[in-house]
Amino acid sequence: MRRPFAIIALGLLIACQGDQTLSAYGAAGRRWNLVELDGVAAAGLVTLSFPEPGRVAGRTDCLDFTATQTAPYPWFEIAGLRSTPRDCVAGAGELAVLKALEGMTLVEVLGGVLILRNDAGREMVFHARG
Repeated sequence: MRRPFAIIALGLLIACQGDQTLSAYGAAGRRWNLVELDGVAAAGLVTLSFPEPGRVAGRTDCLDFTATQTAPYPWFEIAGLRSTPRDCVAGAGELAVLKALEGMTLVEVLGGVLILRNDAGREMVFHARG
């Protein structure tokens, strides 16, 4: 008879832990500017923000985008990436950045630096603004 109680207690413990995504580990409340993609200085505007737990928002020169992020830190996985064009046409570079973002699997926040990586050796480095 103790087994059902243990399962319920474990479920409550997990629920009480709250947000385990990147938002809870130093990324929330900041705007992150892309400074490097795969070791090359970023050209153009690319920003990321984490407006609420599990949400990612961003902007490139010609696109606004949103996605969900539910993987627990230090993992990173976005789903449902949706982009909306602004007053210009997105170039191949902007679309390549979004594709790279979708392929990232690990994240690290070190003060004002956010680094996204994957097992293929790709890396995106962002600096906090403000």
